[in-house]
Amino acid sequence: MGLELYLDLLSQPCRSIYIFARSNNIPFEFKHVELFKDSVLGKKPAAGSGAEQPRAGPSNSDGAGKVSLLKKVPALKDGDFTLAECTAILLYLSRKARVDEYLSWHHTNIRANAPKTMWIKVLIPLFTGQPLPSEKLQEVMEGLSTSLKQFEERFLQDKAFIIGSEISLADLVAIVELMQPVGVGCDVFEDRPRLREWRRRVEDAVGKELFFQAHEMILNIKELSNIQIDPQLKEQLAPVLMKMLK
Repeated sequence: MGLELYLDLLSQPCRSIYIFARSNNIPFEFKHVELFKDSVLGKKPAAGSGAEQPRAGPSNSDGAGKVSLLKKVPALKDGDFTLAECTAILLYLSRKARVDEYLSWHHTNIRANAPKTMWIKVLIPLFTGQPLPSEKLQEVMEGLSTSLKQFEERFLQDKAFIIGSEISLADLVAIVELMQPVGVGCDVFEDRPRLREWRRRVEDAVGKELFFQAHEMILNIKELSNIQIDPQLKEQLAPVLMKMLK
């Protein structure tokens, strides 16, 4: 179940939430509530105003009453999570929009380069039997360095985490990607004190035990070079890995 917003567009706070969500392309299901027609606020039903402009369908006053303990709008439901009060909802949506912005950027920047370090240093030599020229790794590291500069200046800035003072999905997606090069000996946190401190905060927020449990395999990825690979599998995967590197 996705994001649901219970709103009456006669209400100024509801309109601000509606405009913010629409203008930032945040997907949500609009749950129309007519306060003058229903008794969400504990008032006696009154004549409807007919001021609703978006296509809304029937009123959802009962649903809003279940979402908001105060039985008023605006109200938000995101899966099992519920929230009331305009300012709290706007802050929640703002974080959601910024996370979405980061994830969109991440896919074509950090993710476009960070995994290639493992292919170049471990997987391709393992499946082809030959190391790649050092220039190939240098090219990937230069691209990653450009992305990390943008990451620090555009997203991290002087904040504790990507979105603000608390860890979010954006931080988790970023950190697991950046641990790929670390695992093969390309420490992207070295000589980047702001990035290094961000990693430390992420580790603390997640819990060091869980963090290193999750990354134990990647931090020991070089041990793969000692295993025997089925020749037929090598023949199948070698061209695939080379194609992914292009």
